[in-house]
Amino acid sequence: MSTTDPSRGPETAPDDGLAGPAGLDQLFDANSLYALRAAVAAHASEAGLGRTRVYDIVAAAHELAANAVRHGAGHGRLLLHSDGRVLRCEVRDDGPAAVAPAGNGRGPAPGGAPPWATEHGHGLWMVSQIADKFTLDHGADGTTATADFAIGGAA
Repeated sequence: MSTTDPSRGPETAPDDGLAGPAGLDQLFDANSLYALRAAVAAHASEAGLGRTRVYDIVAAAHELAANAVRHGAGHGRLLLHSDGRVLRCEVRDDGPAAVAPAGNGRGPAPGGAPPWATEHGHGLWMVSQIADKFTLDHGADGTTATADFAIGGAA
C-alpha cells in the first residue's frame, strides 16, 4: 500500500490500474465516511448493480471503512472496481490489526486472519453474509478486507 499523509485529509488517490470505468480509488478517515458511502453508491449503480445490491455494497464498504478507522490506522483506502461480472470492494488499512480479547467466543475472522475487534457490533459478520465472497488478510503492512458482489446474477 502506498503511504498517505493523514493530515492532508481524504482525497482521490492516484490511479494504480485497479480502478476501471466503474472504479473508485478513494482515501478516507472518520470525517469522510458519509462522502465515501455516496461515492460507493454512485459507482455501484454505474457498474450495473440493482438497488438492493447497491445498498448491500454501500453497507459493506461503510462497515469495512469504519473498522479501519476505529481499529486500524484511523484512515485507509477504498478501491472499488469491476470486470463486468463482479464488483470488488477492497478496504486497505496500513495500521496494526486489533486482536479481539481471548475468550470472546468469536474465533478467527473470515480467511483465518486475526479479527478486528467487534465489541460494538457484527459488521464483519454482516459483510460476510451480504457479499458473494469475503476475505480478510492481515500482514506486516496492514489489513486488506475484500468483498465481491456479483453483477446481474453472475457469480
